[in-house]
Amino acid sequence: MSEESTLHERIQESVDAIGAKVTGPRPDVALILGSGLGSFADRFADSQAIDYRDIPHFPVSGVEGHAGRLVFGRIGRTRCVAMQGRVHYYEGYPLETVTLPLRTMISLGARTVILTNAAGGIGQSLAVGDLVLIRDHINLFGASPLRGENDDRLGPRFPDMTYAYSPELRAMAREEAAELGRELAEGVYAGVHGPQYETPAEIHMLRTIGADLVGMSTVPEAIVANHMGASVLGISCVTNLAAGTVDEALSHDDVTVTARQVEDTFVRLLTRILNRLAPPAAAGSP
Repeated sequence: MSEESTLHERIQESVDAIGAKVTGPRPDVALILGSGLGSFADRFADSQAIDYRDIPHFPVSGVEGHAGRLVFGRIGRTRCVAMQGRVHYYEGYPLETVTLPLRTMISLGARTVILTNAAGGIGQSLAVGDLVLIRDHINLFGASPLRGENDDRLGPRFPDMTYAYSPELRAMAREEAAELGRELAEGVYAGVHGPQYETPAEIHMLRTIGADLVGMSTVPEAIVANHMGASVLGISCVTNLAAGTVDEALSHDDVTVTARQVEDTFVRLLTRILNRLAPPAAAGSP
């Protein structure tokens, strides 16, 4: 493989390698499952899994709670592909590489993207264990995955981000949460590159500029999904209150423990949303 291969070529090589290992219809929905939430993909019917290490150009995460597998399967009639764990900018990968797996899943056919993450709660009304719909984001990575020469086969040079997180998908998620007797808050997610947690002064700044949540992922993925014309739903699990809001030290262990504690609610909500996203039944289907 040439070092000068284009992003489009690398995506196609990933698509071809996956196609040689995974059988069945192409996915309707792509999911990225964040810290402590990856077990949702274990519930897929007719599942097939492939390790990131077996897919050309896929980066591999070393972060606890990120399994590093691409899982195909169904929830009801909705065909899904899920990343059990994501890679992060702070691990040393360029954003173009961090987001290549999502570009690959969209290239495989997924036109709806569900991004989940573990986040620090900044909004004063938020509590540990809350599930929050991302209404918008603030990119504080200091970089964009679209930096560099644009390939019009992937998307436009200047993609619109007015509705980066689909209002229609958010309304659907709120309806399904109400059926579970749960009200979903909405908020603005601040994406920072980490890996250190924020200082109290930084959290004060983030609150001042309008952030309700903070985390080290999601924003680059939302950007490339919009670049490629996919609709995005973002869901944050508040796994800790941000620095300065409580007099406690932060740890990644607390993040994964809290994510597992809300797993049942998360699973039920995500299952309902995915069932709503099922394609129309074919004529004559039961």
